[in-house]
Amino acid sequence: AVAEQLLLDAGRVDEAYARYGIQATSANTNIATFRAIAKRYPGIEPSRILADLIASTPGDEGKWFATAKTLKQYDLALALARRAPVDPKTLVRAARDHVKSQPAFALEVALTALYWMARGEGYELTGADVGAAHDHAVAAAGTLGHEALVAERIAGNVAGDGPAARWARQCLGLDTDP
Repeated sequence: AVAEQLLLDAGRVDEAYARYGIQATSANTNIATFRAIAKRYPGIEPSRILADLIASTPGDEGKWFATAKTLKQYDLALALARRAPVDPKTLVRAARDHVKSQPAFALEVALTALYWMARGEGYELTGADVGAAHDHAVAAAGTLGHEALVAERIAGNVAGDGPAARWARQCLGLDTDP
């Protein structure tokens, strides 16, 4: 942080950002980290800052889903959620919040939530979480006029032989075997 500030004070903003901007900044949440960097480097495009933050966490790109969503970068947020695990509850809330304003995004996010649930991601998930993801997917599909395809896509996203996939299918009434 000291070296970064020295470079900033010397007017070497690009060098300060390149060498220390990402690694010298940490906050309680990823969106807070992004905002702190964006505030300190107003001349750097927010999309570049976010891309650099994502690149700084290989394998954990999904952690930046909420930040991308908050910045209304819906395509990026969805790509991140598909690339690496995101807490399914976060995805379900995003789907709920965007069913009317961004139905295509809400549909894909709800389906992605079901995908990660069926792979055992998330903490303290309940059947209500599975049901909510399903309901938001169906609502968004209805808004888009895709009702006929949504059941097939839901079934595909909860397919698999693992216990989490079987549980998700049971919650949805798709798998009646114990």
